[in-house]
Amino acid sequence: MQIESSYLGSIDIDVKKILQFPAGLPGFAEEKEFVILEIPENPMFHVLQSVHNPNLAFVITDPYQIYTSYTFELDDYTIESLQITSQEDVAVFAIMTLKEPFHKSTINLKAPIVINMKKQLAKQYVLNLDEYSSQASIQSPPLKEGE
Repeated sequence: MQIESSYLGSIDIDVKKILQFPAGLPGFAEEKEFVILEIPENPMFHVLQSVHNPNLAFVITDPYQIYTSYTFELDDYTIESLQITSQEDVAVFAIMTLKEPFHKSTINLKAPIVINMKKQLAKQYVLNLDEYSSQASIQSPPLKEGE
């Protein structure tokens, strides 16, 4: 299937890799189908691209590559709605806000994208934890005293 991406232009995708967001994304409830696209020059970052709207795309990254101690628990409703049966089937990404210069860019740790990769079901999961920011630095966090 061919789609258009504001970041990558015209691109062929495998329809089996289309992610279903049953509730859409916050602010984009009508957009329910997305695909993760590789950024060829930088494998650390990806594009979460709407299948139907070329202008709706987010740069995402694996938050654990930057914040190794990042952790949270999913509620039972989310586990059920995403049909999660094994932690190994789950992938977590954080949406980035790109800034100039790039090192000032941020990631949203407060509302990660949680994906059941086996079922291709996903949602943006808003955390009720004060310890995580929606504008966390992409720079490695400073080591805690004693580390």
